[in-house]
Amino acid sequence: MTPVVLVPGLLCSSEIFAAQIPALWPSGPVTIASTLEGERIEEVAASILRDSPPRFALAGISMGGYICFEIMRQAPSRVSKLALIDTSARPDTIEQTDARLQTLAEARTRFMAVALLSLANLLHPRRRGNPDLLEINMRMARAVGLEGYERQLRVAISRPDSRPSLSAIDVPTLVLVGDSDPLTPPAYSQEIVAAVGGAMLEVVPDCGHLSPIERPAQVCQALAHWIRG
Repeated sequence: MTPVVLVPGLLCSSEIFAAQIPALWPSGPVTIASTLEGERIEEVAASILRDSPPRFALAGISMGGYICFEIMRQAPSRVSKLALIDTSARPDTIEQTDARLQTLAEARTRFMAVALLSLANLLHPRRRGNPDLLEINMRMARAVGLEGYERQLRVAISRPDSRPSLSAIDVPTLVLVGDSDPLTPPAYSQEIVAAVGGAMLEVVPDCGHLSPIERPAQVCQALAHWIRG
């Protein structure tokens, strides 16, 4: 049995992985990591490692992927497999950081409106009006809250460039991305795959940035294959 630790992304609660948990559980217990302990990526990674099994498979989406890279830097021997979902190894640009801080300033006066718009813009264009996804996004935003959102933003801003350390990753690695991901497009995933020895690329068709809730069956299938290896 292989324990699995799943790391949610920005403005995401454990519900981002609701469909994947039962698909992974037959292979071992599944834990959803907290991304709300600490304001720097090093602190969040250390808190996740503190609460994780001695050895585990690790998967993260978006900001969760950034944290996975930091976990691999801090404790590579504890990770048996790695899955990177809709993420990037690149650091924030100055423009991205400025945009994040501007969004945070707006969120302080109208958090839910800003959060829901931010999440909706990550979906495939044909799903941005989907009422079921809107409900999921509302629940996740409420679960994170304004204080949690601010912490997560600062974690994302604090991340280093992970590209120089990609070649050191030597565990079975899945890199999954939506074909229409507007935030971390497939080219970013291809960049990771090219640098991580033996990494497998899975491009999910008709999908934006929130693949676990947009195309749950396809993501479940890919993760089940990854964990059973």
